[in-house]
Formats: sequence, structure tokens, C-alpha cells
Amino acid sequence: MKRIGEHFGGWIYALFALVTLCVFFACVCLGSVQIPLKDTLRVVCDALRTLPSAKAYALARSVIVPIRLPRVLCVALVGASLSLAGAAMQGLLKNPLADGSTLGVSSGASLGAVLAIALGITFPKLPFAGTMVMAVLFALLSLLIILGLSYRLDCSLSTNTIILIGVIFSMFATSVTSIVITFAGERLRSITFWTMGSLQGSSYRNAAVLAVTLAAAGTVLLSNARELNAFAIGEDNARQIGVNVRRVRLTVLVMVSCLVGVCVSIGGTIGFVGLVTPHMVRLIVGPNHKRLLPASLFSGAVFLMLADLAARTLLSPRELPLGVVTSIVGAVLFVAIYYRSRRR
Repeated sequence: MKRIGEHFGGWIYALFALVTLCVFFACVCLGSVQIPLKDTLRVVCDALRTLPSAKAYALARSVIVPIRLPRVLCVALVGASLSLAGAAMQGLLKNPLADGSTLGVSSGASLGAVLAIALGITFPKLPFAGTMVMAVLFALLSLLIILGLSYRLDCSLSTNTIILIGVIFSMFATSVTSIVITFAGERLRSITFWTMGSLQGSSYRNAAVLAVTLAAAGTVLLSNARELNAFAIGEDNARQIGVNVRRVRLTVLVMVSCLVGVCVSIGGTIGFVGLVTPHMVRLIVGPNHKRLLPASLFSGAVFLMLADLAARTLLSPRELPLGVVTSIVGAVLFVAIYYRSRRR
């Protein structure tokens, strides 16, 4: 299986892109109101050209343009971001259980977002920016605290020390979040639903922020693919071949924090995407991060779009929290992958 990506070369990415595009339009078509693919394509093309749709497409346009299209865009971008962050973290820490939440960054971002919701922190004309700014700020602050404590314990900032401090900090941040929720009062319902993970009500502004963040942080992570390959053979060996281990580690951690912080601020806590998807992709394209990172982008988008589709349709018209669906599916897939790897 690991030789498939090597055999097809660049064609494997074209296949990933094609599958992602097909799943994207399927998710736009399907839902509580099902819209034919032909009508969907017509409405999307008219919207891109800023043309009014014919009366025959009025219903499809009222569902697709303001509601379903921005939501599916945000779901795809969040899935791609979390999967890329997870793949980068697993390569950096040489730990198959690593993802954005391993360092406590997700817990820190969640704490910042919950504080923003509980305290009603907003900015004029940008009501969603308060949650986003607080989530990213607390994600970066969490990273600084974790790295600072790790440096005091181990000047070399070894992987094991960072993981240990990250797990401890995650437990602490989760406890503080629970305290904030206890005193949230009338905002308790919205906070509780948000913590379960959902992209309901996403807007084009959310999609634009996610796209810009993914483009910036993703470019940096992809440009460090060779260095992540060097980490796989050990930090000492990476130093011997000229890799600035400390700079690469800090760069990857900061980029992952930005991705996780923005995703958490918009979609809430959505687990298992960054943990399971890179494992699945690694079975197809192999461990080389030059192939693994871009493949994880597409696969993460596909995984989360399908999970969101299930959340919208399984109990229609009632909607399941997206984070609940990803946790259930991700847990089953991870057990299956782990069992298969143990047998091999």
C-alpha cells in the first residue's frame, strides 16, 4: 500500500483533488433539502459570475448560496487545516498519537474562545472576531507557557518533555474551561453546543479567514517537509545533516498553533481529524512528508465533509454536533488502523 503514491507520482494528487471536488459538490447537493447536481452547478456558476439565477433555480439558490456553500467551504478548510497540523505534529514529535491537541494547544484555544463567549467579547462590525482573536491568542500563549516550562526542565526541548508538559497543561486548561462554563449563566447553552463542535451558521467571512490562514501556515509547513523527514531519523542525525532543529521545531509549533486556534474559534472542538487522517494517508502515499503533507490536506477535507454530511442527514431534520460524529468515526477508524498495524 505504501508504494501506491510512489508509483503514480503526481497523479495521486490529481486523484485526491478530484475526489475532494466530487465530495464537495455532493455535500452541497445533499441535505435536508436535496438539490440536483445540475441545479447546484448552475447556481454556483451564477454566484461566481455575480449573475441572478432564473426563477426555476430560486429555491436552490436560497439554500445553496447563503447557507450550504459557505458551510461546506468552512468544513473543507477546517478539515484540511486540522489534518495538515496533525501530520506535521506527528512528524515533528515522532509520535503517532500526536496532533494539534497533544501540546494542549487545542485546550488553550478552547479556553480562550469560551472566555470570549462567556464575557461577550466582540469587535465592532466583526462579531465573530472576538472569539477568533481570543482563541488564537490563547493558543499562542499556551504554546509559550508549554515551551517555557519545557525549557526550564530540559534546555534541549526534547520531544518527550514537550509532550509531557503539553498533556499536563491540557488537563489544566480543560479544568479552567469547566469552571468558566459553570459560571457562564445564560450563555451556557451556546457554549455547550460550541464545545461539541459545529460549523452550523458559517459565513463566507469565516471561509476567507480559514483560507488565508491555511494558505499562510500551510505554505510554511509544506516548505519544511524535508526537515520533518530529517526528524524521522532522530534529532541528532538531523543536526548532523544541517537542520536547525530548534528553529524548525518552533516554526512548526507556531504554525500548528495558528491553524488550530483559528479552526477552534470557528468550529469549536473537533477531535480525531488530525489524529486519524494522517494515519490513513500514510498507508497510501508512505511516510515521506513531501507527499504526506499535501495528501493530508485533501484527505482531511474529504473526511470532515463526509462527517458533516452525516451530522446533517442521519437524524434529519435534527442535526448532530460535528465533533460527536468525528469522535465516534475517528475512534473506530483509529482502533482498526492500530489493530491492522499490530497484526503486520
